[in-house]
Amino acid sequence: EQRFGVEHKEELKKTRTNVDVLSMSATPIPRTLEMAITGIREMSNITTPPEERHPVLTYVGPYDDKQVTAAIHRELLRDGQIFYIHNRVESIDGVVEHLKKLVPEAKIRVAHGQMGERELEDAILGFWERDFDILVCTTIIESGIDIPNANTLIVDRADTFGLSQLHQLRGRVGRSRERAYAYFLYSADKPLTEVAHDRLTTIATNTDLGSGMQVALKDLEIRGAGNLLGGEQSGHIAEVGFDLYMRMVGEAVEEYKTGFVAKSEDESKFKECKVELPVTAHIPVEYLASERLRLDIYRRMADAQNSGDLDSIRDELVDRFGPLPEEAENLMAVAHLRTMAKSFGLTEVVLQGKFLRLAPLNLPDSAVMRLNRIYPGSIVKAATSTVLVARQSTPNWIAGGEIGDTSALPWTIEVLTSIVAPVKKIN
Repeated sequence: EQRFGVEHKEELKKTRTNVDVLSMSATPIPRTLEMAITGIREMSNITTPPEERHPVLTYVGPYDDKQVTAAIHRELLRDGQIFYIHNRVESIDGVVEHLKKLVPEAKIRVAHGQMGERELEDAILGFWERDFDILVCTTIIESGIDIPNANTLIVDRADTFGLSQLHQLRGRVGRSRERAYAYFLYSADKPLTEVAHDRLTTIATNTDLGSGMQVALKDLEIRGAGNLLGGEQSGHIAEVGFDLYMRMVGEAVEEYKTGFVAKSEDESKFKECKVELPVTAHIPVEYLASERLRLDIYRRMADAQNSGDLDSIRDELVDRFGPLPEEAENLMAVAHLRTMAKSFGLTEVVLQGKFLRLAPLNLPDSAVMRLNRIYPGSIVKAATSTVLVARQSTPNWIAGGEIGDTSALPWTIEVLTSIVAPVKKIN
C-alpha cells in the first residue's frame, strides 16, 4: 500500500462497479490507519509470527567504522549475507570503496533504481544465489525482497528515513531461523532533529514480532492523519488537537452508521460518565505485565456499552491470565457501575466527603421523601439537577457490622438501585 497514492487507489476502484478493497501492510500509512481506528474501515491484525522466528536485535547509535566491521565479520563467520543501505546514488560507489577497505575479504555489489533492468535483476539474483556477501543498495529493497540467508542490516544515515521505511527495511532480515541484527546508524557530527530522534527511539523500543502496529500508531502521531476527503495521506489537522480530532471523526462515523444525529450537546449519544470513588481499582503490573495490553483493556472497558461487553472482557482476562486479583475485581465493579449510571443518563457519580453527588438527576416529590427517609441529611438541588446523597458514618458505640456494608462501591450501587432506578423506570 505504501507505493500508491489516494488518486491511484481511486482509479483502481473505478475499474469495476463494485470493488472490495483489502489493503495489506506491516505499517499502514497514517490516513488508512486513522480510517481503521475511527471505524470507517474494518481492520484485522495478524499478530502470530511464523514458527521459529526471532525478533530482530536492533541497535541505534552513531556511525562507527569498528562497529560496522565487527557486524560484517560476525555475519560472514556464520556464512550469512549483509544488506548495507545507503540512500544516495551519487555517493554509493564511494561507500563501496570504503567498505572494501574495512572488509577486504568480502565480495560486494551495488543495487539502485538508476541501474538498467537486466543489471539490477542480475545483482538481486546473484545475492539470492550467494554469489557475493554484501549488497550495498538504496531503499529499492524496502519491500518484496525475501532472502533468508541475509540476516544483518546496516542502515547509513537512518535519521533521514521515515518511520515506516525503517520498519520495512528491518523486515528484510530475520526471515529464517537465524537470529538477525539491524543497525540504524546516524552521523555523529550532525545533531538529530526532534522528529528524527522520535523515529529512532520508536524503532529501537518496538522490536517484538508484530510490532508494526505500534510503529504505525507512532507514525500517525508524528506525521498526522492527512485528509480523509482529499489527497493528502499525512499531515496534522490545523487548530484541533489529535485526540479531539479522532473523537470528532469517531462520533461522526457512529452517527452515520446508526442514523442518530444529536440536536444538542445534552442530547448527544456519546455521553461520558465520571465516576470518582475512594476505591483501589486498577490492573496490577504483576497480573498483566504488558503496558500495551493494559491500556487496551482500559480502553475497551471505557468503551463498554453494557454489562455483556464487560463480562466478555472479564472472561477473556480470566482465560488468558488467570483469576482476577482484588484490584482488578474492583475495576470491573466500577466499570459495571459506570455502565449502570450511563443507562440512567447520569454524567457524574462522585463521592466527596460525606456526600455522593449524582448529576443530572431530577427527583419527584415522592422520591425526595424516600431519599430523606433512607439517607437522612441528603440535599436536592433542583436548579442544577443535582442530588447530594448523605453517607451515614458508623457511630462509635455501634459495631460496624450492625448497619450493613457501608464500603464505598456497594453503597453507591445500593443508592443507584434504590433511588435512581425506580425514578428512571417511571420516566
